[in-house]
Amino acid sequence: MTTSDTLAFYREHAQDYSRVSHDFLGQQYTDPSHPDISNDRQILARLKALAPGKRGLDAGCGAGARDVFLLWQEGFDMTGVDAVPENIEEAVRRHPEIAGRVSVADLREPLPFPDASFDFVMCNAVIQHIPPDVIQNVTLPELARVLRSSGVLQLMFKNGRGVATVLDPDYGIRRSFRLYDEHKVAAILEDHRCRVLQPESQGEPGGFMYVTDVKPMRYCVFHARKL
Repeated sequence: MTTSDTLAFYREHAQDYSRVSHDFLGQQYTDPSHPDISNDRQILARLKALAPGKRGLDAGCGAGARDVFLLWQEGFDMTGVDAVPENIEEAVRRHPEIAGRVSVADLREPLPFPDASFDFVMCNAVIQHIPPDVIQNVTLPELARVLRSSGVLQLMFKNGRGVATVLDPDYGIRRSFRLYDEHKVAAILEDHRCRVLQPESQGEPGGFMYVTDVKPMRYCVFHARKL
């Protein structure tokens, strides 16, 4: 599945994805490497605990911009971008209150924000749709650029090497995803002054963490702080 195929898929299924996302359907992960990251709510809670402020960007906010809306409700100054216009339209349809906070932007291109704009940036299940050369030269450098010093980047991505094709049980079709090696991703971020956060105390989540979704596919989740 090419990037164009992926964008077309999400355009077609924007409302379905929005419903699944907002109801947190299929968001209970199996085999988590840490008990505090077993679902999306816990992963979001961990980001909130690490962020040094309340101005955040959801890069690839998805159909309906669920997390933009949830964090905005909690008093966060949120912005969301997504490459699929239908995803943004669905966000405005569901949550007209955040219409001015969500817009179309492609993570394969420079982000439309000044340097050091955000206290935290989240990019969940997005880079698996972007070619490796673009990830290295555009996407990750841009996510780091818009993050302020001491800000936190949360990345969640399908883990491994190469490309995997699996049956998506929700839609009954086979889909292909790029897999990314966590150490290579972290090395790129190191070049842009973002360092993976390690646990500060025994039992605390940190470092490279892993979960498995319903397809099943393995994800890596980590947080990096900008120096």
